Amino acid sequence: MMRRLLASVSSPTVLPRTDLAGRVGAAGTIDAMSPPGPAPRTVVVDGRTFERIPIRTPVLMPGDDIAAAIREHAGPHLRAGDTVVLSESAVAIMQGRARDWRTIHPGSLARFLSERVTKTTWGTGLRSPYAMQYAIELTGAPRILAAGVAHIVGRLLGRKGWFYLVAGLNARMMDAEHTMGIAEFYECCIPAPADPPGTARALKAATGFDIAICDINDINPAWCVASTLPGDRVRLLERSFDDNPLGQTDEQTPIGIWREAAAS
Repeated sequence: MMRRLLASVSSPTVLPRTDLAGRVGAAGTIDAMSPPGPAPRTVVVDGRTFERIPIRTPVLMPGDDIAAAIREHAGPHLRAGDTVVLSESAVAIMQGRARDWRTIHPGSLARFLSERVTKTTWGTGLRSPYAMQYAIELTGAPRILAAGVAHIVGRLLGRKGWFYLVAGLNARMMDAEHTMGIAEFYECCIPAPADPPGTARALKAATGFDIAICDINDINPAWCVASTLPGDRVRLLERSFDDNPLGQTDEQTPIGIWREAAAS
């Protein structure tokens, strides 16, 4: 399942904080110039070399303006043709969708279903009744019940993943409490961002750069949830981030830059 077609990955570097002073152009877009900044981590995909530049930020909080965060922290390093890569959890947090598990009250349906979620070695997800309840509230009980039926049918046919296919992004991407690497959100359940395609389009309009909202981790291949890129570029981006160069614990690099290196 792993699509490890990667080569020539450089070692991690310490990333300095930067300032955007004087870098914002007209109409809120970012001037496409870049001062010296974090060292890129390179990877070769299909004979093409790409740079992945992790951008360190303070802890991004509910209510933070996503476009402003891009301008402030990534802006000084962006060049024409770059793509801004955003952690899907960071986007959901800034949209105010992280929820403390102590404010969630699982009902009988959430408890019943969560007990039947397959246990894995790499995460909790909807095995938490609190995460399941939050998914039910966002998705609706009828759709979750339909997903349960789809799961049963899929199992009879020897297929996996039908529950999440029917339940949708908020169930598929739900992070349970006590799984986040950032202390401020350790007690939170975090679902998918709201309207990922619309969010990506709005951020491109606000910054002038292509946007990719991605689920990148150490377990599964990188997944671009939504972007403003054409399909062939999306696939290249996903393969470029399979080795999780942004990290997923306390690195505080929820923003990255994806850039194709000039041919030598």
